[in-house]
This record gives sequence, C-alpha cells and structure tokens, in this order.
Amino acid sequence: MSERIEAVRGTKDVLPADVYKWRYVERVAADTAACYGFEEVRFPTFEKTELFKRGVGDSTDVVQKEMYTFQTKGETSVTLRPEGTASVARLCIQNGLFAGLMPLKLFYSISCFRYEKPQAGRYREFHQFGVEMYGSPEPHADCETICLADRILRRMGLNDIELKINSIGCPSCRAEYNAALKSYFDSHVSELCGTCTERLQRNPMRILDCKCPSCAAVASKAPKITDYLCQECREHFGHTCDTLADLNIKYTVDPFIVRGLDYYTRTVFEFIDPRSGLTILAGGRYDGLVSQLEPKLKVPGLGFAMGLERLIMIMSDRGLSFGEHKTYDVYLAGLGERGSRLAFNLAERLRERGLGACTDLMGRSLKAQMKYADKTGALYTMVLGDSEVDSGSAELRDMRDGTVRRVDLSKVEQWF
Repeated sequence: MSERIEAVRGTKDVLPADVYKWRYVERVAADTAACYGFEEVRFPTFEKTELFKRGVGDSTDVVQKEMYTFQTKGETSVTLRPEGTASVARLCIQNGLFAGLMPLKLFYSISCFRYEKPQAGRYREFHQFGVEMYGSPEPHADCETICLADRILRRMGLNDIELKINSIGCPSCRAEYNAALKSYFDSHVSELCGTCTERLQRNPMRILDCKCPSCAAVASKAPKITDYLCQECREHFGHTCDTLADLNIKYTVDPFIVRGLDYYTRTVFEFIDPRSGLTILAGGRYDGLVSQLEPKLKVPGLGFAMGLERLIMIMSDRGLSFGEHKTYDVYLAGLGERGSRLAFNLAERLRERGLGACTDLMGRSLKAQMKYADKTGALYTMVLGDSEVDSGSAELRDMRDGTVRRVDLSKVEQWF
C-alpha cells in the first residue's frame, strides 16, 4: 500500500471552520488601510532571484539560508518571494508608478516562503498583510505608517500590544556605527556563534538580531546606534517620537531593534504581544531600496508587514471576536418529489438575490435534514411539502430564537 501523502512540513491547511477568521482580519486590515488612502496591488508569487539579492541584501539570513530558489526551463534563476517589499518596489519601477502622484500608498495580502524552522505562528509558507508608502522623506510619513499599524491592531481588539521603535540611521552615520560594532565584537569573537562570526566581517549589525543566547548576551552590552546618529537622522527620529507622543501612541525606544533585512534605514519598529513575547507586525523606512534596484531613481519609502498566522493565533488564544461565522442563510427542507423540486427552485431564486441557501442533495429524511441544518448553522429553515406547494406559502423559522412566520413563496424578496 502506498504511503499517504500529507502536507509538506512547515505548511498548513486552513479548514472551513477557520477561513472566516482569515477573511475577517484581511478585511479589517484592508478597510483600515483604505481609510488612509492606500490601494491594493497584486504581484507574482516568484521573482527573479537577483531582485531579492539586490533588494533584501546578500548578507541577510533570508537570502543566504532561507530562500526557495530554482532554475526555470529557460535557465533563469527564480525565487518564491520571501517577503513583499522588494516585489512592490520592482512593480512600481516596472510600471512607472513613481511618475504619478506622491506619496504612493499601496497594500497587499500575500503568501511568502522561507526555509526556516517551523515554530509558534511561523511556517515555511506564511501569509502577510503589508503596506508600502513611497515618496515622502518626512517624519510624519513614519508616524502615519505607525498609526495605521496601531489602528489595525486595535480594530482587531489588541489594545495592549507594545510598540518598540528605533533609528538605525543612514548609510553615512551607520558606517561609523558598524566600525564601533566590529571593534566591540572583535573582542568577544570567541563568544559568538559560527554564523555571527561570519556576520562580523560582512555586516556586524546582523549580530544584534541573533537569537543565540550567547550572542544575545554579548550584544546586550554592544554600542547603541542612537549614540552614533548624524544630526539629520537624530532630528528625524526626534520628530517621529514627538509626533507619536502628541497622538498618545505609547512606545519604547529599543536601540537593539535593527530588523533582519538590509534595505532598512532610519526608523524601524515592532509591535509585540506582551503575553507571548511574539512580534506581530514590524517595519520601517527604506529610503535606499529603490535606488538599489534602479540607480537612476531616488525615491524614499517605508512600510510594514503583519504575519497573519501569528495574528490569528494570538487573537484566538485571547478569545477575541472574528465576527460572525456564517455559512448560509436558509435551509430549505424538501419532502417528496414536488417539495424537493420547489426547494431546489427557491434556493436558486434566493442565491440570485445574494442570499445563501442550501437544500438536500443526499436523499435525507426530514429529521436528518433538520439535524443537518442545525449543525451547519443555518439562520433560517423552511419545510416544503405538498401542502406548501399547493398553498404557495410556508413557515420560515428563525433558528436563533425559534420564532415562525408564514411567507409567500412567490415573493422571496419580502422574506428578510
């Protein structure tokens, strides 16, 4: 007997009982983004590998260890997208969107792929809701992006999520900081893991993001980027913090937030669930990303991505609402040939009006049909037999409170 085929490790099926939760969080996030003037974009699941090498960065774990890369039949190296920001930047460049009105505000809901160890709320195929804003270098753009993230989480019922922010400066002041970091970590190289020993030469800031306990202990005493910011970056960060304070958005400055992707500059932030310690949403500014992909263009950008698996897991653990889990509106139980034919006909008329309607397709008895309707969560039920066919009317039962009223079968538009 052949082995049963199961889902690949690190992937997860979403069953009918849970899909409504996904629809709810995606709808709330999209509607909130639209209130801020963001519009939806969609883009391919895979891109040329060079996009992520140049955009995300050769020195990142994502590019070095986690990407799903393969050769096409035409021998082009392509990669399943590990994130959305680089793809949106490519989309804007290729389609000339930077020639339009600024700021350019876009959002998306996508699947991403990274080969990493599956853990709580993290999969090898995972899903993100993200926003990207291009064109504005102003601190108010940073604040609006953070406000949008905060409002989305609050609309989900997550009112105690902690916001941590930092500035990682610009290439100019970061060069001095990297030199200070390298000098510090050189004196602790024996305490670093093998991966961080390699990072020390290529990009010492990546060590600050390492989860290895020994590396984290060393990193906790490392020089702070906030002590090395140039005047312009310091003022930008100060204005951002002041505006957040004016809006009564609570935050903590965490000098060790660096994010795991090379394109970030200046403001970076994370929204963290205090109960689990997990990061739900994170982002920041990436003013140099577009010019990395198209040197002739210099367009500042910023945004964030929110992990949907982790968000849904945390909301479920807290018992928060995902809205009504509605399957359909009316179950029409047919008795005999005439009643069944009428039930089928009425179901189609209801569906034409945009209502959910089901009827028996299994040859069940009336008792079995009513049990089925109850288990599937029908809001209303109706029994149709010869007498209902002859009279042209039937009783519509509200399954939530048991009330019954007689309705005209020829006027389905008046039933609700």
